[in-house]
Amino acid sequence: MSRSISRRSLTLCAATATCLSLAVPTSSAAIVENVIEHSAAGANLKVTPIGTYESGVYEESAAEIVAFHPASKRILTVNAHAGQIDVLDASVPTKLTLIGSISAGEGKEINSVAVRPDGLAVAAVQQADKTEEGEALFFNAAAEDLATAELGRVMVGALPDNVHITADGGYALLANEGEPSNELNSEGTDYVTDPEGSVSVIKLPEDVAAPTQADARIAGFTAFDGKPLPEGVRVFGPSGHDSKPSIDFEPEYITSQDGKAFVTLQEANAIGVIDIESATVEKILPAHIADHSTVPLDPSNKDDKAELRTIPVKGLSMPDSIGAFTAGGQTYFATANEGDAREWGVEEKDGGSGVYTDEVELKDVVEDGKVCEGALGDVDLDKLADKKEAGNLKLSNASGWNKEKGCFDELYAYGSRSFSIYDAEGNVVFDSGAEFEKITAELNEPGVFHHNADNESAEFDDRSDNKGPEPEALTIGAVGDRTYAFIGAERVGGVFVYDVTDPANASFVTYVNNRDFSTDEFAAAGDLGPEGFAFVDKADSPNGEYLLIVGNEVSGTTTVYSVEDLLAGDKDAEENPDENPGDDSQDQDDQNKDGLSSRPSTAAIIAGSVIGAIAALAAAVGLLRAPGIRETVLSLAPAPLREQLEKFL
Repeated sequence: MSRSISRRSLTLCAATATCLSLAVPTSSAAIVENVIEHSAAGANLKVTPIGTYESGVYEESAAEIVAFHPASKRILTVNAHAGQIDVLDASVPTKLTLIGSISAGEGKEINSVAVRPDGLAVAAVQQADKTEEGEALFFNAAAEDLATAELGRVMVGALPDNVHITADGGYALLANEGEPSNELNSEGTDYVTDPEGSVSVIKLPEDVAAPTQADARIAGFTAFDGKPLPEGVRVFGPSGHDSKPSIDFEPEYITSQDGKAFVTLQEANAIGVIDIESATVEKILPAHIADHSTVPLDPSNKDDKAELRTIPVKGLSMPDSIGAFTAGGQTYFATANEGDAREWGVEEKDGGSGVYTDEVELKDVVEDGKVCEGALGDVDLDKLADKKEAGNLKLSNASGWNKEKGCFDELYAYGSRSFSIYDAEGNVVFDSGAEFEKITAELNEPGVFHHNADNESAEFDDRSDNKGPEPEALTIGAVGDRTYAFIGAERVGGVFVYDVTDPANASFVTYVNNRDFSTDEFAAAGDLGPEGFAFVDKADSPNGEYLLIVGNEVSGTTTVYSVEDLLAGDKDAEENPDENPGDDSQDQDDQNKDGLSSRPSTAAIIAGSVIGAIAALAAAVGLLRAPGIRETVLSLAPAPLREQLEKFL
């Protein structure tokens, strides 16, 4: 047996004790008693919720995007409900406390926040009328008196939805979504107002101060108006709408790497590439499209089954969150492929002007005879349109329509239920395919896990007809010498973790969900609707551990997860061999005056590890008989130890 295996044995024993302590209900209802965990064989990470802040406000977006400032040990949480940034003391990550808040001002909303290491923070502020120009609000995240923390504001494009600070701290980038008004004109053929979508590029000062308006430039999309776009990129709107990129591209989320910014254009199913220094959109890349005739999905919310199958439908990835990183000296970016329908207007009552939406249901398309003859091969359309097959599946009518024939050549659903990795040129080098739904289907047990549940209720199979788990949040983090993508499932909840060190061969590592599916009581259900992630390196962490911070929109909770590197023990042993001698190795310095080794042998370490594990189990035998404790111990134990524990338990 190698020295590294001996070291792992000791590590696993310690992990077992931790698992037992975590099984005891905590004082905070937002950390559930039985956290759900599912890991790949030999998983090298363990992700565990350790602390949470509860706003007490549910279904009102009281916790969305999050950021962390290492020097002050503060978490910045977007509280869109109150139009403010909640500032939390995270010096003890297990006990988050509210320090105060930064307000956007009366009638305004905050959609995003980012912070530089020196404390210069920026918030994306939306006006009461979302079609008006927004603001970038600058403040000092480390200010002792938050009432005087604001440093100034800069005007940006309409509805700034996300803000990002470049790695060198030189620029703040804001994705200005530019959504249309909620009202249509009197004929119901166009929006009353539809501002341009854009990206604001703001040069930041070197000190903790607000930039001036002269430091802000706009990167727009007018250069693409009237020009051919890559296949799969969508530009559309109501019948009377002047559809063109400058208006219809709605930037959603932004990231950067080595002087280039990458912004998701969700409804267009595209990604924009921006040169930061010149504030110019260089090109538009088509986003991934899944082929569900080969990549299965669960398309029915009426079949009472967690069952994936193939159907002749495509899935527009329509990405939301995006994160850039490097691997092998090359730039890559990853996207969470949420999907999103475009819907604006008011209901036709009391003189309303109607609603525009591109959403239709598969059964209606079939029943109305709008599928072109032979377009889907020899598939039985009546069977496909049955609600127990795929009849309720939500489709977009803005893709696949053959204008000459007056029918659909192809059917396109919202979202690919996956995450994708692209190289810098926009080539998809990896896509997780059906893995998210396969994992949730595998975990589906009545009363324990509800496959494709919504984030406001735990009803099993509720979202299978509409984007499934709905991956939305995403961040990239380095743990040891490996790079990981953390992806949040907005509806069913939880965090999927993938090793993306080799992007083309990314692999699933673990999934954790701090949710109790046995209840719909918000205070007891745990984290609902993960919206924004922030990864914290252990060098910046208040407790010296890697952390993941999650803002949960529906439960209004901000939760901190520890991210444990299970490979660290093996690496320490390999890097310090003198501290871990092999079975037969003893050098002279290791012997005491009686000629006996002062260091235990490998066999002694293994024996001690086994004895320690058995002792821990014996001490916990009373707990193990309690309902749910055995399952929790097994779910939290690292995979290699889990098999041995099952024999004892």
